[in-house]
Order: sequence, then structure tokens, then C-alpha cells
Amino acid sequence: MSEENKLIVLYGTETGNSELLSMDICKAAEDAGMEAVAFGMDEIESEDMLSYSRLLIVCSTWGDGEQPDNAMDLFEYAEELGDGDLANMSFSVLALGDTAFDLFCEAGKEWDRVLEEKGGTRIAERMDCDVDYEDDAEEWIEEVVGALQAL
Repeated sequence: MSEENKLIVLYGTETGNSELLSMDICKAAEDAGMEAVAFGMDEIESEDMLSYSRLLIVCSTWGDGEQPDNAMDLFEYAEELGDGDLANMSFSVLALGDTAFDLFCEAGKEWDRVLEEKGGTRIAERMDCDVDYEDDAEEWIEEVVGALQAL
């Protein structure tokens, strides 16, 4: 498979939902002829993020609008990057949350903001998913995989 088709999916999770969705994304991407790999946000070296040309983020919001434990260090690293450091990256974010909380999907919203601020190009709009996320997530996966095929 060519390197330009490689897709990196990073997940931030406390309960495992983001990890399961990351596996679904990888399967959909592979079914579309792409090479895809998923990692927990704490399973990569932060600097590796600079080399990703196609990145999908699946992130749950934890506590009072916070990043999950496994996402905190990578998010802090991303915030400290310079403007334009991610200019070679195409990205999209799937945010998981609970509308019962004021800061619904805040962690995913923060990822979306930071990736754009640092120069990334959005593949598809961020999808904010409530507790019953399956249908919205499936719709987002189809949209993102289709957009990636067109790149």
C-alpha cells in the first residue's frame, strides 16, 4: 500500500468507546483500500504526530470537559506546537460526550480547534456524539472515508 494512503487514528478514552470506534474506522478505511492503524494517544511518541499526513481523532470528554487521562500529554504537546507545524496534515475529529453535561464533547472540540490552529486541513466537519453515538459515528465514518478516498 502506498504511504499516502496510510491513515492514523488516535483515540482518547476512559471507558473504551473511542477505542472500539477507532477499530471500526480502521476496518472501514481498509475496506476502502487504505492502510489504517489505531493507537491510544498515550501509545505514540508526541513528536510522531508531526509526520502524520492523515489523522483522525476519536476522543471522549471526561469529567468536567477534560481530556481523558490517556490524551492529556499529547493534547498539551499539540497545544504547544507552532502555527503551521501541522500544515501537511489532513484531519477530522469524532467527539464523544454526554449532553447531560455543560461542556458536551469539549475534549473533541479542543482537538478540532488545536489541529486547525496549528495548520491542519479539515477532511470533514467534527461530529459531536451523545451517549447513543452509534448512528452519528457511522455517518461520520462513511463521510470521512469517502473524503479520504477523494484526497
